[in-house]
Amino acid sequence: MTTRMRAVSQRGYGGPEVLEVVETDLPVPGRGEALVRVRAAGVNPADWKVRSGAVRKFGAPPFTVGLDLCGVVVALGDGRPGRFKPGDVVYGCAFPPHGAHAEYAVAPVEALAVAPAGVSRVSAAALPVAALTAWQALVRVAAVGAGQRVLVHAAAGGIGHLAVQIAKARGAHVIGTAREGRHAFLRGLGADRLIDYTTRDFAEAVRDVDVVLDPISGDYGPRSLETLAPGGILVDVRGAGPDRTAVRERAEARGLRFAEFGFTPSGADLAHITDLVERGGLRVAVDRVLPLEEAARAHELSESNRVAGKIVLTPGAW
Repeated sequence: MTTRMRAVSQRGYGGPEVLEVVETDLPVPGRGEALVRVRAAGVNPADWKVRSGAVRKFGAPPFTVGLDLCGVVVALGDGRPGRFKPGDVVYGCAFPPHGAHAEYAVAPVEALAVAPAGVSRVSAAALPVAALTAWQALVRVAAVGAGQRVLVHAAAGGIGHLAVQIAKARGAHVIGTAREGRHAFLRGLGADRLIDYTTRDFAEAVRDVDVVLDPISGDYGPRSLETLAPGGILVDVRGAGPDRTAVRERAEARGLRFAEFGFTPSGADLAHITDLVERGGLRVAVDRVLPLEEAARAHELSESNRVAGKIVLTPGAW
């Protein structure tokens, strides 16, 4: 097996220009980890936040960014099969310094699951972070059930379009905010009602929803409180936003709930997502596929907030 690989590396924080494709040694998996040959890697807002230095939980550069991946298990740090064995096609999450935007990545075994049957590796790589965020927020935090009304902001985005489908699969009535040009796409995913946020204020148009899923934050938080029924919950999955303590206090004063939520890597939860995918209840939209060498372009597109679905990088022939 080769001992060298190409990876998207950065030596400092900054804009997309700090990303460069380098040749480096393969990472070595430790106990509880798997070395995965990456066939496709999704791009998430978290990637450019790490690249820019807005998120610094993974230590200082140099490192390789990228969370989402789909690929083939090459080796296990324990040296013996457990949940997986070499040759298994898996999907899930890797993390800097040995992130997914490379030909090989190291991933915790507990953050992986067998890839869904019947979907491409590109589609599988687009799922983990966004699908886990939507599923955990709606199911584990908000406990969405049949007959409830769910408002999904940025409904055509990476998290949003999956949240629409997950809420529908649980029997909810789904309202989405998106530009008018995305409405046909979202109706095809099952959205019941759509609001063009560029021409209409959702805070005036929507009332009595049980759950709001907010990947935008900022002023969307306090405005979303106006749409909730008594006892309803606003789940902020953005991970950043001005003075969310004030939003929480305002929610509590009105008998509402507010949750700040960040996804947890989980192969067990991915298994639920796999089941939904294989039953035809969840499909991921891939806006475009780019080669590893265009990682900087992928970051630029992701930061533009004008992507319908997900961007995926491929490190070579797949």
